[in-house]
Amino acid sequence: MLIPSIDLMGGRIVQLERGEELRLAFDDFDYWIARFAPFPLVQLIDLDAAKGVGHNRSLVEQIAKRLPVQVGGGIRTAGQAQSLLNAGARRVIFGSVLFRRDGVDAETAAAISARIGPEHFVAAIDTTSGRIAVRGWREQVEVTPQQAIVALDPYCSAFLYTHVDAEGTMSGFPLDVARALRPLTSRQLIVGGGIRSQAEIDALEAIGVDAVAGMAVYSGILAT
Repeated sequence: MLIPSIDLMGGRIVQLERGEELRLAFDDFDYWIARFAPFPLVQLIDLDAAKGVGHNRSLVEQIAKRLPVQVGGGIRTAGQAQSLLNAGARRVIFGSVLFRRDGVDAETAAAISARIGPEHFVAAIDTTSGRIAVRGWREQVEVTPQQAIVALDPYCSAFLYTHVDAEGTMSGFPLDVARALRPLTSRQLIVGGGIRSQAEIDALEAIGVDAVAGMAVYSGILAT
């Protein structure tokens, strides 16, 4: 399954390369909302909130009322998540708050799960150079994605793996990574980073993995 991504920065829909370099920007929200309306799930990320340089909360809430979204970006508490769910989000993505510098914060994950329900909880395992990346992908912790999945599996309904090294490059997603992670959990596994073709999405679907894509969608390489 393809899950299109809406990334927000400075009040616009954007696409960044490796989370830093701006490549594309759009202001026509109605157009993209209409394009994505047929999809059962859309990913909505507030990049400003993820990087701690502001937020796009009003836009997030407006889009959540019009599309079936899972929302992420700078979400730290179960209370924030519940507010987004009340605004119309289907699920909420947690990332940095789930990790300490030396490991997984299982207590925080358990508390979030107890408050909002595992069915509304997506755990982000953003990875660069084989380690989890946090705080807008600007820091790393000494945790591998494999370790994160095993530790967080009891608390969430889905995992979102982003291959940060390929994000926004359309260089292709490493299928061997998906094959290694899939047996570790029975939860939904979503992967992104570098996806460029329907053939990749089909190959991922064949092993029970869903794909999130942005750059290939907005540049017109992937049809929606």
